Amino acid sequence: MWLRTSCELSFEIAVPTPFILMLRPRSGAQQWVAKEEYKITPHVPVFEYTDSYSNLCQRMVAPPGIFSVHTSAEVKTVDLMDQVPGAPFVEVQYLPDFVLSYLLPSRYCESDRFGDMACEITAGLTPGYDQVQAIEDWLRTNISYIPGSSNYPMSAVEVNLKQSGVCRDLAHLGIALCRSLSIPARMVVGYLYDLKPMDLHAWFEAYVGGRWYTFDAVHTGVKGGYVSVGYGRDATDVAISNQFGPSVFPLSQVVNVEMIDSPE
Repeated sequence: MWLRTSCELSFEIAVPTPFILMLRPRSGAQQWVAKEEYKITPHVPVFEYTDSYSNLCQRMVAPPGIFSVHTSAEVKTVDLMDQVPGAPFVEVQYLPDFVLSYLLPSRYCESDRFGDMACEITAGLTPGYDQVQAIEDWLRTNISYIPGSSNYPMSAVEVNLKQSGVCRDLAHLGIALCRSLSIPARMVVGYLYDLKPMDLHAWFEAYVGGRWYTFDAVHTGVKGGYVSVGYGRDATDVAISNQFGPSVFPLSQVVNVEMIDSPE
């Protein structure tokens, strides 16, 4: 399917403030970016770089006053995300080097605390994809998805205690459970068509059967309509906006995803 994504952010800046933004999707195995638009008002010099997770990031210094950012993209994405029950567990000694960092505990994914729990959830299942599917099902059944209930990232331990959270929080717990079974898992942030209420979305991917597969405890039914923007170990690595200096919160944030005809 073809999707048009857009995100508009507006800030009120008191003093010159350095920003790092992560708002540009890039083409990959399951999405193709055909067209992009990126507007900053007022215009300031922007320097783009690729971070250690291959995300496209933009550096700039926002001047005092109202500072706004508008991005949009037309993206060809798969109608259905690949699902391969039975895809095997990859033993750690055979994992590619670039995957190894996604095995370790991180700030919001304390995987060293969830070994027994993960084993209980996945008892009797074939190691690999089927275990991750059981984790996704368990999250959907046991952790309440409540949009707007969490303004700051919660760690996997906190989410498990609270038994509720936003999409980012459910992803943290899913990632921690996977890593505790020596299954590499990473967080993804981006867009999801027909998400209600519409906002930026977070989910997780697990590395089994020699590649990454998408899992999302928030999205029920057949999975499709995802546009990935950023990848990382947890929410620390995939913030769409980081600012440095006095705290600055968006005056407004408007996100939209619509289905379109194929661009000419």
